[in-house]
Amino acid sequence: MDSLFDSAAEEATPQPLAVRMRPRTLDEVIGQRHLLGSGTPLRRLVESEAPMSLFLWGPPGTGKTTLAYVVSNVTKRRFVEVSAVSAGVKDVRAAIDNARRELGMSGRQTVLFVDEVHRFNKAQQDALLPAVENRWVTFIGATTENPFFSVISPLLSRSLLLTLESLTDDDVRAVLRRAVADPRGLAGRATLAPEALEHLVRLAGGDARRSLTYLEAAALLADDITVEVVEKAVDKAAVRYDRQGDQHYDVISAFIKSMRGSDADAALHYLARMIEAGEDPRFIARRIVIFASEDVGMADPTCLQTAVAAAQAVQLIGLPEGQINLAHAVIHCAMAPKSNAVVKAIGAAIGDVRKGLIGQVPGHLRDAHYPGAAKLGHGDGYKYPHDFEHGLVRQDYAPEQVRERRYYEPTRHGAEAPVAERWAKIRDFLRKS
Repeated sequence: MDSLFDSAAEEATPQPLAVRMRPRTLDEVIGQRHLLGSGTPLRRLVESEAPMSLFLWGPPGTGKTTLAYVVSNVTKRRFVEVSAVSAGVKDVRAAIDNARRELGMSGRQTVLFVDEVHRFNKAQQDALLPAVENRWVTFIGATTENPFFSVISPLLSRSLLLTLESLTDDDVRAVLRRAVADPRGLAGRATLAPEALEHLVRLAGGDARRSLTYLEAAALLADDITVEVVEKAVDKAAVRYDRQGDQHYDVISAFIKSMRGSDADAALHYLARMIEAGEDPRFIARRIVIFASEDVGMADPTCLQTAVAAAQAVQLIGLPEGQINLAHAVIHCAMAPKSNAVVKAIGAAIGDVRKGLIGQVPGHLRDAHYPGAAKLGHGDGYKYPHDFEHGLVRQDYAPEQVRERRYYEPTRHGAEAPVAERWAKIRDFLRKS
């Protein structure tokens, strides 16, 4: 296995636990089952002699480097790793030239692995194109960012894109248990208490490399690894939080009620507890989006925009950076004027429908576009509001059974105050006979 940055001194240095435990075959890989099944492109790549190019896109610690290494190891190809952080065009071309020379002299193919390929500029990515087009190397690029935004189209179109998913808690547990028992890892010299195992799983946040790094640090302190040992090794206290138990419901309840009570500090505290405990950030984001309409509503319509943007940001970039977006939305929600008029309005409307207050759609509002609708009188007498002053015209909109019902009752809080004034005038105008 080759690297552009290897040295004799580095080879003499004991390898980290995460490196020692790197899988040697696809069957040893934990997680990413959607990529490793029979007949999948990755399986075909390993089983085939033909070179190909692919991008591995996923969060940190999900196995991008591992998969590239396994492809090289199983197929007996040279493995050359280039870091996009420190390599330039000259380094890329040198790696490609060496791969062509090796292919010509011995027929041995090369896996050219570029970590953090999204950091390459256009010129650096252009330098890869000849090798990809002519199949001089099996190119594998790893990225944590959306390649459609960070990789040039010619390179992306000539490569297969595989998306990796964050490891589940069960996956991380399996990684840690294997590392404790495996001869390449701790070889059974240390024991891992169940509570310490769960703490490591929470700290890992779906990142296998991080879990092994923390385990190795704890094993340096004691053979009997307890929660206290992990806390000391990682310098991070164990957050007592069961995602399936009381703590989950109690903390999320306190989180919502703190935002509702406009206490931004308390809301941020509960946000931090959930993040540190390994709560799914998408769950937190969903609750904030709901809150933006349920408890803020029209008092600050921009609150929903912020909440949705934060949810999309978390989906795009994940943690840890996504915690900033979540905090942004939490502060906005907590500090916004509050109104529950929206949730009360839809609740009242649904309540009437469930009671059977439905009625017929007024004839002039019915669809009049299909053949025969005119014969049924559909659309007759409909008044087009844009043809009238202020875009308003008196006509019946609701079914007769609910014509006098009032659902939306705006508050006078924040931006909903002018909405309330306008709605009162519109309602009075429409309801006058």
